[in-house]
Order: sequence, then structure tokens, then C-alpha cells
Amino acid sequence: MTKQNTQASAVEVKAAVDRLGRAFDEFKSTNDVAETEDRLRGHVDVVLSEKMDRINDDISKLQSGLENIHIKSARPNMASASGDTVDVMEHKKGFYDRYVRQGNDNELASLEAKALSTSVGADGGYAVPEELDGSIEKLLRDISPIRRISNVVQIGSANYKKLVNISGSTSGWVGEGDARTETTSPQFAEVVPPLGEIYANPAATQAMLDDGYFNVESWLADELVNEFAQQEGAAFINGDGINKPKGFLTSTTAASKDDARAFGTLQHLATGVSGDFAASDPADILVDLIYSLRPVYRAGAVFVMNTNMVAEIRKFKDADGNYLWRPSLAEGSPATLLGYSVVEAEDMPDKDAGSLSIAFGNFNRGYTITERMGTRVLRDPFSNKPFVHFYTTKRTGGGVINSEAIKLLKFSVS
Repeated sequence: MTKQNTQASAVEVKAAVDRLGRAFDEFKSTNDVAETEDRLRGHVDVVLSEKMDRINDDISKLQSGLENIHIKSARPNMASASGDTVDVMEHKKGFYDRYVRQGNDNELASLEAKALSTSVGADGGYAVPEELDGSIEKLLRDISPIRRISNVVQIGSANYKKLVNISGSTSGWVGEGDARTETTSPQFAEVVPPLGEIYANPAATQAMLDDGYFNVESWLADELVNEFAQQEGAAFINGDGINKPKGFLTSTTAASKDDARAFGTLQHLATGVSGDFAASDPADILVDLIYSLRPVYRAGAVFVMNTNMVAEIRKFKDADGNYLWRPSLAEGSPATLLGYSVVEAEDMPDKDAGSLSIAFGNFNRGYTITERMGTRVLRDPFSNKPFVHFYTTKRTGGGVINSEAIKLLKFSVS
């Protein structure tokens, strides 16, 4: 990013932060009036209620806009790296200029063999340049909410397996000459995050591809990332694990604490009311949710919920009348709830009877995403003339690795 762009970004961020701060001040004052009116009259005027909804919606958009500015400024430069070898540069030229733009794949297979360091199966199409593969991964991390907070592992084989110690082993302190007692044998469980193939099929006209000013690298990366992010967002949360990742909300849950639950079962805390928070002190259950997580996981823990849930919790106050939700006031700094970052994920469910609408945990310790490097593209100018489609596939998996590191809030009696 140039100095001029950096300065423009700083000005843009400051303006966005100022707008967000003013909107939150207006939200607090309006909500205070609404609470007073409800307490005195037993209801809130329709006009005032509509104003609250509008301000709440504006805050959500401003918060999202501020995060998007940060994402945009962090996007990688698609220009060629100065350290590229001749083989890598020739492969990129062959891929973009001859194959993507013109459909000419002469010698591209042999160029792949020389330029690529990863092994890619011969299942049709051609592997994208490593630079694009890395850019897709970087962009997905920026805009995919669960990927951004989870542990992401690059794999080269068909499966990723992790051994988890579920019993621990005896250890202790001894003097230099003291006898060492034999440690107990640890018990391990093998965790294999389900893996599947995700695909996207962006299209362009041949006229677009023939235009020398059309940045085909950036266009392809953006199109693929938008499609992949949408599919991933749903799978990492609600995926059934059949030819796709297994989402953390599809795990078995129980109300029992860590020492009493079976391995792989997540703990849920019930709100005590079917489909809602408790009428009095609704925020208390959020505090309970935080402290159900062991201290070792709380550092780095985040709340995960959708926008509608955030809009409701934004009104919660503590005993001193302070709002529990705080907007971000700096670039790259997320909104917080009770001091912990809030991640908005639209695939989280709305509040309903028995719904698991809020998650809290250390996802970097609790959820692992696996992906096999080697995104492949098959150019198709025939199926949907006059459009040229680029059928693109990549292998992605995911699943809960540590069931103690993620807690769920269940809107139910028990």
C-alpha cells in the first residue's frame, strides 16, 4: 500500500470511528428514554421504538463498515513477487495470459510440474499459481468470521488426524537425587475433521477477458473468495460433516461440566426460558457463560452470534447502568461484550425455542480448519455461451478438536 493510500485509509478510519461513536451515543440516550417510558407507561411509543430500531441498524452497518475498511487495507498485493523464479513467473503468465484469457493450455501441464511445490491430483483443470492460492487463503481468513478465529492447518494428504490426550499423565517436582515415580500412560482420542471439496463457478465474458485493463488476477481471487466464504461460513457452523466440514453447532451438547462430559460433547448453558433470556437480569447468563470456560481458554476467547442477537444484547446494562456492549474505536479493533470480542456470523441462528444462538470460546484451541493447498481451475467456454465459466475446486475440512474450549448458550428451560 502506498503512503498516499495509507493516509487515505487513516482518514477513512477516523471518519468511520467518529460516525460510530456518535451513533452509539444517540443509541444510549434514546434507549434510556425508551426504558423510562416503558417503566412509567408500561409500553414504548411506536415512533420511539422505530427510532431505536433504525439507530440499532445504523450501528450494525457502521461497525461492519469499519471492519471492511480494515479488511480492504489488509488485502494482499496481487503484483508479482520480486523473488519469483523464472519457472514460477512463466507458469503465472501461462495460467493467466494464455489459459484464463485465451483458453490456450499448451505446455501449461509441464509448467505446473516445474513451478509448483505442492502435489496436485490429475482430476481435471489446472492448479492456480501459488501466489493466488495464498491470496485466496489470506482473503478467506479476513472475511470468513469462523476461519478468522479458528486454527487453520495446511495439509498435503487426504486426511488430517490429531491425537488428543483425554486423560493427562502424572507429573510432579523432585529433587536432583530423588527417585522418579513412573508416570501413568495417557489415553488418546483420534480426531479427524471431516474433509470435503468446495467449488465455485464464476463467469466472465470473453470481451472482459480480452480487455488488457481487466485485472483478471484480482477478479478471479475476489469471485472465488466470495463464493468460498459463503459456503464455508455455513459449513463451519452448521455443517453435517458429510462431504463437508462438521460445524460446531452440530456437535452433541450436554449441560454437564467439563469433568463430567464425554469427550467431544460441548457444554451448553440454558437461559432458563424457552426461546428467550430471563426477564430479570438477562445479562447474568452471559457472565455465567464466560466463567463456564476454564481460565486457560478465556485468554483469546470471543463471542459468536448473528446481527439480530447483537442488536438485542446491545441494550443490556450492568447494575450501574453501563452498557455491556462497546463499539470498536480503532481500525482492526472489534466490538466487545463484557470485555471480550464479538464476532458476527450470519449463519448463527436467531433466538428461538431450544436454539444455540450464542457461542463463547477460544476457537483457536477448540476448532480446526484443514485445507489442502492446490486450488484447481477448469475453463469452460461451452456450457453457457457467451460466458466463460471457471469451475474451481479446493479441499477444505473442519471440526471441533477440543470440546472444552467452546461453550454454547441454549435458549431453553434446561
